[in-house]
Order: sequence, then structure tokens, then C-alpha cells
Amino acid sequence: MKIIEVKDFSFCYANGSRESLSHVSLDVEEGTFNVLCGKSGCGKSTLLRQLKSDLAPFGSSSGKICYYGRDLKEVGHRQQSQEIGYVLQNPENQIVTDKVWHELAFGLESLGYDTPTIRLRVAEMASYFGIHQWFYKNVSELSGGQKQLLNLAAIMAMHPKLLILDEPTSQLDPIAASDFLETVRKINRDIGTTIILTEHRLQDVIPWADRVYVMDKGSLLTQGAPREIGEFLKREHHGMFLSMPVPMQVYAEVENDLPCPLTVREGRNWITQVMAAASDTVSVCEESYFCKNKQKLQKKLNTVRDKLLPGSKSSMPPAIEVKDVWFRYEKDGKDVVQDLNLEVKQGEFYALVGGNGTGKSTTLSLISRVRAPYRGKILLNGIDIRRYTDTQLYRGYLGVLPQNPQSMFIKKTVREDLYSIIGGAKEKKSSEYTANMRKAEAIEGIVSLTRLEGLLDRHPYDLSGGEQQRLALAKVLLLQPRLLLMDEPTKGLDAEYKQELGDILKKLKAHGITIFMISHDVEFVAEYADRVGLFFQGNVVTCKSARDFFAGNSFYTTAANRMARHYFPDAVTGKEVAACLKARL
Repeated sequence: MKIIEVKDFSFCYANGSRESLSHVSLDVEEGTFNVLCGKSGCGKSTLLRQLKSDLAPFGSSSGKICYYGRDLKEVGHRQQSQEIGYVLQNPENQIVTDKVWHELAFGLESLGYDTPTIRLRVAEMASYFGIHQWFYKNVSELSGGQKQLLNLAAIMAMHPKLLILDEPTSQLDPIAASDFLETVRKINRDIGTTIILTEHRLQDVIPWADRVYVMDKGSLLTQGAPREIGEFLKREHHGMFLSMPVPMQVYAEVENDLPCPLTVREGRNWITQVMAAASDTVSVCEESYFCKNKQKLQKKLNTVRDKLLPGSKSSMPPAIEVKDVWFRYEKDGKDVVQDLNLEVKQGEFYALVGGNGTGKSTTLSLISRVRAPYRGKILLNGIDIRRYTDTQLYRGYLGVLPQNPQSMFIKKTVREDLYSIIGGAKEKKSSEYTANMRKAEAIEGIVSLTRLEGLLDRHPYDLSGGEQQRLALAKVLLLQPRLLLMDEPTKGLDAEYKQELGDILKKLKAHGITIFMISHDVEFVAEYADRVGLFFQGNVVTCKSARDFFAGNSFYTTAANRMARHYFPDAVTGKEVAACLKARL
């Protein structure tokens, strides 16, 4: 039975210049697991919000959306609240009470359930989701993963028939994200709740999907089973193929007649079969291509770096130097950062990974001087951070991209927001006309670089999560920083733009700009970072080159490395695995 039917649906935001959704038609069968994917700004979130009237954005629409064959507009507020659950991208935006137990009960109380029923359902959900261990805690004490799990449990307490999730793991670390998505899968498998999920971590959800819907520029591009979707995107050379699971991407690069793998386990078996079929099969214990050529490759990389950054080894101080730093939020509270020592070289791309709540974002706030440690020193370019004036620090030297891009938006349109960055700059020995021309050229260049064309007259809050990230990055880059600090810059970005972002960061590095990034996106970090540090309990427990770091881990590593480490232990990206296979076949 069809639980959702979208019939020739179109939608345009108020004052929008084009349709955000154009003649979309799709059906969702009851009890199925469905994945909606597409590039940033393709209309995924806009479509999902139309499936719950209270969340539908303001604008004009045509066509029809039916819930169990009935026009959704005719379905009452109470029925929608109870039967259609919705998990937002940012867990902070959905929590409304101060205590965990109260949050679980809030929806049931709002629907008017009696106390015994509320107590039963709250106890059931707390036990099912493992919340009983932090049942009486303040919500403010929870990690990002716990908050998102709490949101999910609070919704499931109302026994919804349809569960909609809009990129629910975008702010979670890899382990917390995997646990959360496994819980969603369990809900579908054990309870039979229909799932509609949009997610950029397709690696973790595509293999489970009964049906995948791909959107492009507001329209439904194609739909089908996971393998069918992968074959279609590869055949059409579509950019969304870069978002498909790594085993599928590696499979597409290597000529073979075997079935296409979707999961890491299937990918490992596929590699074994490919290697066994090759005439020059190597043993598992033989040194990999990367092992044999590691010193040669590293020497080449060092030579390139020395050319780009002359004198960086000895004559130049570190771009960032953190010495014996301690920090706590409250005078008698727990230390969030504990005896932290960290060094980032000039012109280096340094990435910090680790679980939610370990202190990574706090560390970035210390380096950006938003907060101050109660003990220890932070040096930028060899100078104590306390000696910089605000103008010296934030105008042309330090650029900060926060975790929440909305905190940077201060104007009513994207265009005005961009001009606000350079509007206050002083122009010397230049006419007003020339100054305005320079500003317009700068804006035009950054709009092209961050792909914001067509969005300049939109309100920043009406943009998708990925578009907001690009706008925030554009504002930071307009300041022309020499040291760039970024907190989760790939959050909400599709794989194609992640690749473009990686190219942008490479260009910045080539111009001597130092990059310090906090990220949960291990695939991106493995491909573009020079060094990676693991943050745990307020400190950096290890720091290695990207390849050495990811080649030695079991969980904080890439899908490509987990899939191929039994033959190519030093290959950490899909491209490297494919290259190794091609070299051996």
C-alpha cells in the first residue's frame, strides 16, 4: 500500500526567481526504507518539508501530495503530529525541554495522553534506545549523537507510521553516525516504520535501501534499486556517482564481469575474486604498491612542499603553536581541554578528528580567540595571540568558518551578506566608482568559486544546508585570510562540491595559506589533509600523516581502506585502491 504519493508537484519559494521543485512525481510503499539523494540545493529538504504541513516553507505550489490516498492538506494537525515523525538536520533546533525524560514525554503530553500511557511509552523508548543510563540528565550535558538519538526516541514514542529524516548525521562523528543510522535501520526492520531519509553519507544507507530517488535541479532524475541507480549514474557520467558507496566506485573503475559490490564486506570479497582471477596474483603478505614506493612518494611530496614553501622547515615559526593549554567553561567545572600541545606548520593542511564532545570545537574557539585558556599559551606565527588587535587578527590574517553557518548571516539576501564583508574596507587613492568596481569583481569571483549563482537574491535562511555552508565559506574567503580555521566545512555538501572544495583548499595551500580543519568526514580528510590528529578527552593522542593515520585504524578510517587493506594496506582512498588494482591486473 502506498503511504505517500507525490503527484506532479511543483513549488516556488516566495519571491523566488525559479521553481525549487518542478513536476515531481513519486510513490513510497508502506514499510519500506527509502533514500532521497542529490546535490546540495537540488530540492531534497524542500520536498521532505512538504510531507509535513507544519514544516512546509512559505511559497506557491501546484500538484498534490497524498497520505494513504488522502490529500495531505485534509489530514489534521493532530494526525500529522502523531503519524508523521520528522528528524531535523541540527539536533539543537528540535529539542524543546531541559531534561531528557521530559523531552521523551513532551510530544505525548502535547497530544493529551494520560499519565500511565506516557510513563509506559517513555520507559519503553528509553529502554529500546539505551537512554535509561542518562535518563535524568540535563539536555545541555548530552553529546551531539545523544541529542539526535533523543530526538529520534521522542518521535518514536508517538508511534509514527512514517519517519522522515533530513541529513540527521551531518553533525555526528563517524562512530556516532554509524550507530544512529543502524538504529534507524533497526526501527524499519523490527517495527516496520516507513523510512524516508536524505543523507550525504550514502556509504552507510544505500546498501539498506529498498528504493533510491535521485533529484537534480528540483526534478526527480531517476529512481530504482541501489545497484540500478549506480549503473545509471555511471552510464550518464552524472556527478552524483561520486556520492555512491566506495565499493561501487572502485568497481566501476576496474574492468570485470563480477556482480557490483555495495558494502565493505562485499567489496573485500570482490577484490579477492578479482585478484584470484588475475594471472599475476600476489599473496596477501606481499608488500603493497604503496609500501614499496612509500619513501619515493614521500620524498617527492617533500620536494614539492619545499618549492612551494621555501624556508618553511627552519626559518619560519609554526603557523599555530598551542603550548600546555587548559580550558574549562565553568570555574569549578570539568576541564574540556587538558594540557593540550599542538603545532601546525606554515602552509600545512592539518585536520583534527575525534568523537562528539571531546573538545575539538572548543580548541578551535581558543585558537580563534573567541575563548581564552586559563593556563598555557597560543602562538600564531610565533606571536602570542593576546598581542594581536582585533583588526590585525580578523582582517586579512585569520579566517574562521564556524560549525553553524547561520551564525554568520546578518542580511536579508545573499548578495547583501557578501557585500557586508567588504563594504567597510577603506579604499585609498581610488575613486568611489573604482572601489565599487573592485568590490563587484571580488563578489563575482567568489560567487563563481563557491557556486552561488542564482542564489544572490534569496534569504540566507532559505538556502539548503550545503548552500549555507558555501555562503559561509565565501564570506570567510572574501577576508583573504592567511590562516583558515574551519569547523565541519563539508557538512551538508554533496560529493561533487566536496571535490571542488578540496580543489579550492589545494589552491589556497599553493598560495601559502595554512588550513586547520575539524571534521568528521574521514573520506575528505584522507584525500586532502597533510597531517591528521586524533582528539580524545581534551587532548591530541596521536598525530600522523594522513596515509599513516588512516592505514592503521579500524574505525577512524575510510571505507576504501577497510575494503582493501588485506591486499593494499596503505591505500586509503577509492582512487588509490582502483589504481593499485589496475597496476596488478
